[in-house]
Amino acid sequence: MKEFNAWDYGILPESECGEKLEKFIESIPRDKSEKIIRFQKGTYYIKASALKKRMLYITNTAGDREYSRKETPHEAPVALYFDGIDNLTVDGGGAEFVISGKVTNCVVANCENFVLKNLTIDTDKPDFHQLKIAAKGKYYVDFELDENEDFVFKKGTVIYKGDGFEANIKAKAKVCWWANKVSAENRENNVRARHPLATALKLKMTDSKTLRAYYFSTGGFKEGDIYYIFDNRRQYAGIFIDNCKNVTLQNIAQHFNYSLAVVCQCSENIFLKELDCTPKKEHFVTSVADFIQACMCRGEFSVTDCVFDGAGDDCLNCHGFHFKVENISGNKAYVKFMHPQSHGYNPFRSGDTAAFIDKLTLLEKGKSEVVSSRLIDETTIELTLSGDIPEKCMMIENVSACPRLTFARNEIHRIVTRGLLITTRGKTTVEDNHFYVNGMSGILFSDDASSWYESGMCTDVTVKNNVFDYCGEHGIMIKPENSVHAGAVHKNIKVLNNTFKKCEKECFYAKSSSNLKFIDNIVLSAPELIKTKNCENVTVE
Repeated sequence: MKEFNAWDYGILPESECGEKLEKFIESIPRDKSEKIIRFQKGTYYIKASALKKRMLYITNTAGDREYSRKETPHEAPVALYFDGIDNLTVDGGGAEFVISGKVTNCVVANCENFVLKNLTIDTDKPDFHQLKIAAKGKYYVDFELDENEDFVFKKGTVIYKGDGFEANIKAKAKVCWWANKVSAENRENNVRARHPLATALKLKMTDSKTLRAYYFSTGGFKEGDIYYIFDNRRQYAGIFIDNCKNVTLQNIAQHFNYSLAVVCQCSENIFLKELDCTPKKEHFVTSVADFIQACMCRGEFSVTDCVFDGAGDDCLNCHGFHFKVENISGNKAYVKFMHPQSHGYNPFRSGDTAAFIDKLTLLEKGKSEVVSSRLIDETTIELTLSGDIPEKCMMIENVSACPRLTFARNEIHRIVTRGLLITTRGKTTVEDNHFYVNGMSGILFSDDASSWYESGMCTDVTVKNNVFDYCGEHGIMIKPENSVHAGAVHKNIKVLNNTFKKCEKECFYAKSSSNLKFIDNIVLSAPELIKTKNCENVTVE
């Protein structure tokens, strides 16, 4: 095994090392030999302004229209960039990488047999700001600002400053879709709320850390409530794994992410172990969006022994895509990415199986083997198929890119939406997890071809031995988004030996599904135990 020690390349703790890191990683040989990179334990500093910018088409992040005219869509600085290096282990040895500015923390692209372990990634003074209500009157609210952040009050607004960015708090309030809110009564509950300054009439500073905002009415505000304000665009990611095979992330901590903490795209056999996605002390949010996105992956996808606390969207979203058929010419189908936040890559391979999906029923109308595929532009893929294509084919799903999912022994806390959103045909096991607080359902089995276009049907699922403390909606929700029922979309879902302490809606809800089992579960509080619509062979014991 070839060994590469970072300290031999001048990369030492307590120093700024962005450029040196890039050159060091670029120097690693691209041969097939086994290699290991080692770091000394300590704190390393990285400035966004010192890093190269890369073109990254990352699924479920910012779409082209979300960028300003001054920005290049999908371009981002990257702190740790590994591209085309096989048989590599990166051992952080307890190193902490502290990043200033807006970046994608780490990219692993086009790699096989890759291990990243034993390190922490954090962001210093991110463009993510806490406003705590210190006092309120009939027409004003006093927000306590985080004194550790860098800001100035200028021309009637607060301007936050960081490496490579300035954020005008008043301007952001007009364009941000929502903020996150943690109430004074219940610090466990992390919810989406309207930006607290969206209706403010005037701002002024009453002292060095108190912002007073004036309103026509302050009825919706409560003393002690905490708001987190940020750029709603999912412009950057934590760790991005793209077009890789056999990748393990182990014992890695990330304490803040501008969007998704881990994105795995078009990759095979991914193992996430002992991840620590928890917020900094005295904060309640770690990721602006989902913790994990697994999109168009295949083989095994495993998440085990991790801690997730404070997400602005789902803890895990595992899905494929329904591609719209734009045109058919012989055995060629021209298919299109439909959601504006996902495009720019080709998830089809020669030998894959393409399924023809009815958009209305979400049922399969046939299959064909992919002979070849070609990305024509950012949104369009040319598929050459081995067989005939139905004349009225609406959507195509790549059923070869549906991983076998294991989610086990994890802790899930303060999730704004669902604990898990699962839409994969691969065998799925969810066991021995503790879901503390989910704003919506504990687990949602979805499938849609009209909004996010996230496929597909679930065919073999076991959910067992989990504890759900609180679900703001259902404990388990099986809801394919079919507009016409012509048969079961999801099948063979077993929910066994779980404990549901409190659900605000039915504990178990299902539609357009068959062969469902809800057996030996403990339900302590829910308006109803179970509700079904257009389901067959449902067993409740």
